[in-house]
Amino acid sequence: MNTTALAEALDTAAREGRPLAGGASGLNDIREAYAVQDALVARRLARGERITGFKLGFTSRAKMRQMGVSDLIHGRLTDRMEIADGGRLDVSGLIHPRVEPEVAFLLGETLRPGTHPAAAVTAVAPALEVIDSRYDGFRFSLPEVIADNTSAAAYALGPWTSPRDLGDLGNLGVLLELDGRLAETGSTAAVLGHPLRALAAAARLAGELPPGTVILAGAATAAVPLPPGTHVRATVAGLGTVALTTEEDA
Repeated sequence: MNTTALAEALDTAAREGRPLAGGASGLNDIREAYAVQDALVARRLARGERITGFKLGFTSRAKMRQMGVSDLIHGRLTDRMEIADGGRLDVSGLIHPRVEPEVAFLLGETLRPGTHPAAAVTAVAPALEVIDSRYDGFRFSLPEVIADNTSAAAYALGPWTSPRDLGDLGNLGVLLELDGRLAETGSTAAVLGHPLRALAAAARLAGELPPGTVILAGAATAAVPLPPGTHVRATVAGLGTVALTTEEDA
């Protein structure tokens, strides 16, 4: 399947909520995978969406080992993916959504490779990312998940805090609750040992990211299934909380 055809198939799967068979694409090259991702995102932009951010995947060393990879993967966020803090997310069109807590950075200056990443950050926030692989059963190869824009589906941001008002982000406790019940616990140290390392990686992978970009640094816990009618809340110590509620439009 060529770049254009696979991008169209992934786009159709996302829009219609019908999964593709993982491993059937014949995709096995990382550079080709990012070319498919670019074509996929271009289709969304042609429909009027705009880029709002950049997301990282495989920021857990354990996940890298599990997938047999030695580097991160990345994808794009758009304005149609953003859910207001405390807002509602219609999951009726999603295939098998999952949610994970993250730390988000907002760039106030251009982030460039080789510069100190903290200098470009104007604010930090707790975040939720909803992922939804367009492959059946969340089964895919590494190139396939890259082509699928790293399973990006939606995200919510909590209140922004100036980095000047924060201490070290390297080992903050993270809680993920579903309907008031604790689902996962973790630490920001799960993100490459320190979330700022994710920023440096983002600059290396993207080349340059402009002011106003939101960067999701990567999951601080395992992702958990997100059925309709669920209230989900993430708490990052020192940063606060972020929440959303899922619904299913009948």
